[in-house]
Amino acid sequence: MKAKWQGWTTGILGVWLFIAAFLNLTPVGNLWDNLIVGLIVTTAGFAMVKAKPWQGWTAGLLGLWLIIAAFVPSLQQHAANLWNDAIVGVMFMIAGFGALGESQTSSENKEVGDHTHAHA
Repeated sequence: MKAKWQGWTTGILGVWLFIAAFLNLTPVGNLWDNLIVGLIVTTAGFAMVKAKPWQGWTAGLLGLWLIIAAFVPSLQQHAANLWNDAIVGVMFMIAGFGALGESQTSSENKEVGDHTHAHA
């Protein structure tokens, strides 16, 4: 089972969140940015838990954190928002783009096992 759309969604929104951290958004702009990105990534993250467990849980839980952070007034100020969004954005990129890679070792092992049984 693949987690393609979830991985791309999480990774791309991670890039956006990282870039948005350095924009001079107002506290209300930060609130809406964090809320919307958090909702989308939470949904995408938890949707990929079965296929990509650590990436799904990482994205899902950090998405929930972003939703909570949207309502913490001190985290909507520029310096606090910058660090929060930059760190969470990088974690989204790692989880999202990491979910796109397929485990080569399990695919190779299956092929080797299939060829071994075919010749026996």
